[in-house]
Amino acid sequence: MEFEYSEKVQTLRARVEAFLAEHIYPNEEELFAQVNEGDRWQPVPLLESLKAKARTAGLWNLFLPESGYGAGLTNLEYAPLCEIMGRSPWAPEAFNCSAPDTGNMEVLVRYGTPEQRQRWLEPLLAGEIRSAFAMTEPEVASSDATNIETRIRRDGDEYIINGRKWWTSGALDPRCKIMIVMGQSDPDNPDRYRRQSMILVPLPHAGVVIKRMLPVFGYDEAPHGHAEVLFDNVRVPAANMLLGECCGFEIAQGRLGPGRIHHCMRLIGLAERALERMCRRTMTRTAFGIPISDQSVTQERIAEARIMIE
Repeated sequence: MEFEYSEKVQTLRARVEAFLAEHIYPNEEELFAQVNEGDRWQPVPLLESLKAKARTAGLWNLFLPESGYGAGLTNLEYAPLCEIMGRSPWAPEAFNCSAPDTGNMEVLVRYGTPEQRQRWLEPLLAGEIRSAFAMTEPEVASSDATNIETRIRRDGDEYIINGRKWWTSGALDPRCKIMIVMGQSDPDNPDRYRRQSMILVPLPHAGVVIKRMLPVFGYDEAPHGHAEVLFDNVRVPAANMLLGECCGFEIAQGRLGPGRIHHCMRLIGLAERALERMCRRTMTRTAFGIPISDQSVTQERIAEARIMIE
């Protein structure tokens, strides 16, 4: 495979890097400060203004390959842009390229009906609303999604959802207006990969309870965060089913394929920035009479970090 960037990608990389240098990096401290003022779970005003700048600059919805939406980039073309965005925790959202919205938009593009796309995809693409994805559960080893126990039961022209989810990112955001829920619709199907379905649940909604926001290594990740969510006899129209009953795993693979690339590239970008900061620190810190950048143990640690990133 040829990994050289095309001229189009090189141009976009330069534009994204310039936007981070001009608008994201200088505002990071103020963005964190605004989160800690008042209600930490509300949208960050400064970030909203940066979104407007990114959209005006034509750096908006750069993902969504193989569709009539977005910038028309393949995953291979988008990957290096995603790496640059990952250098700051604020950058992906500024470009409307943050999880879980990217994955949910991909689901709606690939598997949504025209009505579902009009109601939910279009405002997501415009950055007017946000979304959540509810798959993982606390009672089972749901890294293997065949273990998921949430039930999605047909009742006339509706489906009834009962279950408990967690690590549902962004569910408490007041802009979160749609959630994709994965659960069992045919628990007795002999094919364990045909038991699951995905369905759209508008928010707020009767029976959907945000129990708590879960900490990750002691951080609550406000204002986005990760929620524990209870579904108590939640009724939604049958038209909210995605693709059809028992298609949950097919949708999941279509969603997670690009998503795995996005997450990996963002984390590579963050690792690169961490390494750069470590290198700068070693040149300003003195121990035993010399900069620690001159000490072999420090050089070894930097080399090991470089090797691991590669």
